[in-house]
Amino acid sequence: MDFLAYAERSAALVNARPADAAALREHLADRPWLQERVTDEDVERLRDFTTRLRPVFEASSAGDAKGVVARLNDLLATHPVTPMISDHDARLHLHVATEDASAAELLIGESLLGLATLVCDLGPTRLGVCSEPRCDNAFVDTSPNRSRRYCSERCSSRANVAAFRARQRAAAV
Repeated sequence: MDFLAYAERSAALVNARPADAAALREHLADRPWLQERVTDEDVERLRDFTTRLRPVFEASSAGDAKGVVARLNDLLATHPVTPMISDHDARLHLHVATEDASAAELLIGESLLGLATLVCDLGPTRLGVCSEPRCDNAFVDTSPNRSRRYCSERCSSRANVAAFRARQRAAAV
């Protein structure tokens, strides 16, 4: 189980906001075995879950460590995670749900266990919301000095270009 990958998938799920089963299947394009399980009920459960998960990223972005922990603990209480040991690929490792879990149960479990582990290992301020004004994507900050402010290089470049142009306009006045 790669907890960092699960935390990053959590941010991707918050950003995806799948509107229907087809959109959720598209979001899961790299996991065809999970695409087959997607139902309309999964979409509804995930929509509710991601609505409650986004404030965790917002609290972290605002430096509210207690808020991050409280919100994650509330989600963990609402969606208990039951890790199971598996050996399906000839090595022992953890899964966050049983083989017959729904797509929503699996994604929620991965998200919560990944985020809880990340918060415990790296701290509660390693999650964020993009600082580029036209973007509100969530992200996981794995930078060495906790300095990430943007969800992607694209948003970072956009913000830097906008700041450069603003300085040029101010200098021209």
